[in-house]
Amino acid sequence: RLPEQQKASESPLSWLRGVYLPPALHPLNKTFVKGGEWQDIDSTQEKRRAFLQDFCRKYNSRKKLQTHLVHLVSRIYVEDRHKVLYCEVPKAGCSNWKRVLMVLSGLAASANNISHDDVHYGKHLRKLDSYDLKGIYTRLNMYTKFIFVRDPMERLVSAFRDKFEHPNSYYHPVFGKAIIKKYRHNANEEALKTGSGVKFKEFIQYLLDSHRPVGMDIHWEQVSKLCYPCLINYDFIGKFETLEEDANYFLQLVGAPASLKFPKFKDRHSSDERTSTEVVRQYLKELSKEERQLTYDFYYLDYLMFNYTSP
Repeated sequence: RLPEQQKASESPLSWLRGVYLPPALHPLNKTFVKGGEWQDIDSTQEKRRAFLQDFCRKYNSRKKLQTHLVHLVSRIYVEDRHKVLYCEVPKAGCSNWKRVLMVLSGLAASANNISHDDVHYGKHLRKLDSYDLKGIYTRLNMYTKFIFVRDPMERLVSAFRDKFEHPNSYYHPVFGKAIIKKYRHNANEEALKTGSGVKFKEFIQYLLDSHRPVGMDIHWEQVSKLCYPCLINYDFIGKFETLEEDANYFLQLVGAPASLKFPKFKDRHSSDERTSTEVVRQYLKELSKEERQLTYDFYYLDYLMFNYTSP
């Protein structure tokens, strides 16, 4: 155990220290961009990139790579035709982005006709970690790397609603049963058997538990640990809050067909209200003040890196 004084002096960003700091920002290739209506989005994009670069420079003191490269790129999808790399952040438009990548690569004629199962279980798209080291390095250096992020609390609540408030043959028996068994006092036999009906407060208890009964999941893992934004120099940073405008601007940047627009439809549970600031507020009411603070602390880096306002 660390002495109290040493604990107090450690920054929550200490795990970032000693990692490799990427080179200076490369200018985006805007050869394909037509029309002046993208000027505001382009300006916002440059500010986001510069903000993240400044953040990473501030909190990285030594230029040394400590994370294995293959692990570093395990969430990145490759589209070789248009030379793009997409780091998947679940609950931030990732299903529709994978549909778009399938169209760009010639695997589908339209994003609108690709089913949810085809997107997530069809194995149509290649990940960067499936290439040899030379292939990985070449693509990291030559391809346009992009990421789409979302307000951390909105993303968290969206994941909870999707996985625990609807029938799910994986999350209920694997996560639900373990969560109910550990955090629900006097749980009935049916709940213990099915894992259905997990409450948001129970889910947060699991999230904040250093001895979780079951591991983490990409749907609520921090973006800082999914995509390593201070190790991989992303050329484009989109936000879920401005998803359509950012996505369509990016498609122009990479020379996508003019007919290809980012899909507007909600991938699943289309009749549900979208997870908005107000919806999040209702869920956070179920937590104590301490639980709310600890949940914010859990996503502290994501808030800082992408300049989101604390709730």
